[in-house]
Amino acid sequence: MRLAIRLGWWGAGFAGSQRQPGARTVEGELLRACLQARLFDDPGRAGFSLSGRTDRGVHARAQVGAFTTDHPERVGPVLDRALPADLWLTGVAPVADTWHPRYDVRSRTYRYFFSDPGLDREAMDRAAARFVGEHDFSRLCRASGRHPVRRVVVSRVLAGDGGPVFECTAWSYLWHQVRCMAWVLEAIGRHEEEEETVDRLLSGECRRNPPAAPAAGLVLWEVETGFPFTPVGRGERHDRFLSGTADAHLVQAGLAERLRQD
Repeated sequence: MRLAIRLGWWGAGFAGSQRQPGARTVEGELLRACLQARLFDDPGRAGFSLSGRTDRGVHARAQVGAFTTDHPERVGPVLDRALPADLWLTGVAPVADTWHPRYDVRSRTYRYFFSDPGLDREAMDRAAARFVGEHDFSRLCRASGRHPVRRVVVSRVLAGDGGPVFECTAWSYLWHQVRCMAWVLEAIGRHEEEEETVDRLLSGECRRNPPAAPAAGLVLWEVETGFPFTPVGRGERHDRFLSGTADAHLVQAGLAERLRQD
């Protein structure tokens, strides 16, 4: 049986999602867990794949992968126990034998969380709307040799608890594209750049690419498949890890502020 799975992870402990020799990655840990759970013996024959790649330090709320297994009953609690605390399973769904998580999904949505509540969200939202449509993103990515035209269907800046949140939906992206877009929007939110900067970057009038915003603020928020997943409850290990991570960041934030004041 071929299954689609939905995953989340905290990206700080991973050198990206794609397997790399000698590095801890999401794909590598997921593959290790699948083999430990005896879901398959050969990843190639099982058609093991994720929907796309993410950079080092990027988080995920709902990435999608797929593989073929003779033991679908092991995908829930057995696979969950084999996964590390910072990588968790949230859903599973049967799919056609030919379904591929990279080519057959409908869209991918990222959210970038800004930590500055003083940013001008309305200016950022107006600027973000300029990204909607089909554009050449050569000035808003890192060169990768891929065709630079991409179609963005949603680009907006929402109000968040700790600061504005940039949301972007497209079928595919270029390397660092969303992080470069986020950097420009943050500069606009600080009134260091004009909203028209987006137009100049898309037209190629700006000759220098902006830097990419830090990876720690970026989350792969949703991969739209067109079918529902049966929810899988996140285990206690994963909840304890996330709770501990949140507490640690609060302590570090308080310490940094104390050092700044002193």
